[in-house]
Amino acid sequence: QVQLVESGGGLEQAGGSLRLSCAASGIIVSLKAMGWYRQAPGKERELVAAISRALDTYYADSVKRRFNIFRDNAKNTLYLQMNSLKPEDTAMYYCAASAVIGVATMEREYDYWGQGTQVTVSS
Repeated sequence: QVQLVESGGGLEQAGGSLRLSCAASGIIVSLKAMGWYRQAPGKERELVAAISRALDTYYADSVKRRFNIFRDNAKNTLYLQMNSLKPEDTAMYYCAASAVIGVATMEREYDYWGQGTQVTVSS
């Protein structure tokens, strides 16, 4: 059984930092394309960052140079380091796993999803 469990969300002030974690079981993170999505109230879910098995990465324009996606193979965990947070980063954040080769940038490419962790950034 595959499980993705996110943690690390919370309330942070604008300009601050948070690190999200996604602990995986039932899959090997280093053998999957992984991604972080977010969904704000009233908005569609959007891809924030993604990483391939070969460590190629993708970032949404809105988070480039602020967010960093990486993984710890020994811990079988995916991370999202979020710096210089803005109120518009407020959303539920989800990690997801895909079997595609390369970076998965389309929602339908992801097979497994976590339950999400809430990030709230105050101004």
